[in-house]
Amino acid sequence: MKITIQDIGPGEEEEIIVRCRSLDEALLRMIHELKTRRGKFTVTDNDKIRQVDAGDIYYFEAVDNKVFLYLEQEVFEIRYKLYEIEAQYQNTDFFRASKSVIINLSKVRQFAPDFGGRFEAQMMNGEKLMISRQYVPGLKKRLGM
Repeated sequence: MKITIQDIGPGEEEEIIVRCRSLDEALLRMIHELKTRRGKFTVTDNDKIRQVDAGDIYYFEAVDNKVFLYLEQEVFEIRYKLYEIEAQYQNTDFFRASKSVIINLSKVRQFAPDFGGRFEAQMMNGEKLMISRQYVPGLKKRLGM
């Protein structure tokens, strides 16, 4: 694989061009990872509007028809549905862990099997999240198990 990097002038838009014979899964993940790193969510913080980088998000959770975005120590309500987030960030580190949670696999410290075929994900900030048994096979596939 050949990689070429070119400097651009002021005012020019950054651009990535992918030339390949076929898009395999590894290449798709790399493309989506680039999109994720550039992705941002707009949140309201005490009547101030703020942007949060997608890479800083630990997980999303749906509670009572509201969706919350969790950072290391902060929580914000956002105006997205989980299925919209899942579609936008497919093939990235974001993984549907249950009907109400999408986790960022890059923010998981470790996984542990739990009762009933479920898994527990311990996040880097110490929080523990359950991965429903119906999503465990997908997790094992993503982890190469």
